[in-house]
Amino acid sequence: MSRRFLLLSLCVFSLLPLSALRASECSVLTAAGNVEYSPYLWRQGGDSGEVIGANRLVIDEIARRLDITIQLLDVGSWARAQEMLKRGKVDLMAGIFYTEPRTMYMNYISPAFFKTASVVWRKSNTQASYNSRDDLIDLHGVTVINNSFGQGFDEYAKEKLNLTYVPSLGQAFLMLDRGRADYVLYEKNPGLAYAELLGYKGHFDVLEPPISAEGLHLAISKKSKCNTAILRKRLALVIADMQTEGFMDQALSKGFENWRLFLD
Repeated sequence: MSRRFLLLSLCVFSLLPLSALRASECSVLTAAGNVEYSPYLWRQGGDSGEVIGANRLVIDEIARRLDITIQLLDVGSWARAQEMLKRGKVDLMAGIFYTEPRTMYMNYISPAFFKTASVVWRKSNTQASYNSRDDLIDLHGVTVINNSFGQGFDEYAKEKLNLTYVPSLGQAFLMLDRGRADYVLYEKNPGLAYAELLGYKGHFDVLEPPISAEGLHLAISKKSKCNTAILRKRLALVIADMQTEGFMDQALSKGFENWRLFLD
């Protein structure tokens, strides 16, 4: 009898609306992200402290569907955002690649809400050929601190490549433009957006094939008081629903549109 009661209780519990579960979860969560990451996320400008972009649209829609509040904050650099999540100072990361070391301090929500390609950036009219990542071995590259290109490429880069790590994409592009690096490693869409913003449009070539293509995930800090199995499951379900409905494609298109308006 007790076993039947337990099974019945679990079934009933799984059907409860989110409002009935808030006693054990949170109705207000904080989130951070890479705010130099257009068209996915960037600073609004001025003194508003607001961040906008495709990831913001996704986060706002998740909050609306779950009837909770998610405050997406500008906490500074990408490295600082990751450190704050690691320490539990923010609850969620609004877009991050999967790596095994990061699973020590965050739970990834699957499925990923976007797929994004990372590429090699090189100064235009450079004659050296590029067919695969092995062509980078004898060159000097630069990328952004705490940036990941997926665990497979990260391990390859650590073992094989000569990389300098800098605080921002702007600094990386400046080094490439001035000949202080042979190439930059960064994602294609954000790189194109910031090359235009920083005045480097036409200065660099994007090389094919990409070095990696990874899923961009929502993640929750293991030190967050809001991190429960119930919330993680609900986040996963709502993201899957949004993908099925085509919301993610619409959000990315809107992100590009808003970025062009921002530049104007």
